[in-house]
Amino acid sequence: MSHHLDTPLAAQGGQLYIDDLYVFNGDRATVFVMDVNSSVTKADIKRGFHAEARYEIKIHINGTEVEDLTYRFAFGEPDGDARQALQLYELTGADARDDAAMGTPVAEGRTGEVTTGGNVRIWAGRITDPFFIDLDELATINGAVKNGSRVDRSAWRVDQAKNSFAGTTVESIVLEVSHDEPLLRDGTEIGVWCRTMLATDAGGWRQINRAGHPMMWPIFWPHDTDFSDPANFRHPGIDLTEGGEEIANAVAGVVKANGTAPDPQAYGWSVARQLYPDLLSYKVGTAANFGFAVRNGRTLADNAPEVMFSLVLNTGTTSGLTPEVTKAARSATFPYVVPA
Repeated sequence: MSHHLDTPLAAQGGQLYIDDLYVFNGDRATVFVMDVNSSVTKADIKRGFHAEARYEIKIHINGTEVEDLTYRFAFGEPDGDARQALQLYELTGADARDDAAMGTPVAEGRTGEVTTGGNVRIWAGRITDPFFIDLDELATINGAVKNGSRVDRSAWRVDQAKNSFAGTTVESIVLEVSHDEPLLRDGTEIGVWCRTMLATDAGGWRQINRAGHPMMWPIFWPHDTDFSDPANFRHPGIDLTEGGEEIANAVAGVVKANGTAPDPQAYGWSVARQLYPDLLSYKVGTAANFGFAVRNGRTLADNAPEVMFSLVLNTGTTSGLTPEVTKAARSATFPYVVPA
């Protein structure tokens, strides 16, 4: 589940821990952005991508419970210029959900350079992080959700809000897939998640981290600093069955304490059903917006914390921050991110 490496374990191996997932419309194409390895925990993090890992973007087509399309990235060891070779593989049908499947090679390139192949365009490398939040506000929400209590804003003032991620960087994979791709034509309804996988000594692969909706880990599992919660390792298809009650009860507790829902348990389950399966929904070819009224993909400028806090609390919240705080981290043209 997505988070921003503000825990001891993530600081030790940030290359494998996902920070954000974005999905939005590009130039006659769908853009997928997967960010990992935040510098927020410490300045001397190991840069680049893990050479023994897989970075996967997984796509469910028109409401299927399992992924129909997977884009898998692999990286080599850094060279003398700190660049890494990269390979992209496409897996479709049953192969899209088979860890042992090899997939079809689509493109090869290096980090820091634009790579093209087939219907795709790729850029990967270190960028200025476009994410923004005031961690002091997050702390007030965390306490309320954990304890099922009223939100205490006495220690945080909106007029003094600050972006806790100002000046931080992440490692980013930007994948642009043309609308000519048969599975991603205009109008296709997709559900997207991403994950990191690490090779095991036995020769297989182990899922390390996954992400769909933003802010899931910081809101619901902020104190799970060793990432041992089963939510991190399962497939989204079983989210509601195995984790729905946990989310529903957490939300019910906090809305009851704050008096924001006439039937807290019913509201809790409505939120659980919106968040599970943990997929970022998007209609190909449309304007993305992760907002209050509509959640359709997610752009680099969307205020995800405000949206998620308001959903969980069932009342409007304001972060005191606007997309302007990270405008310098976004570009109107490919690769849409700003190299650090």
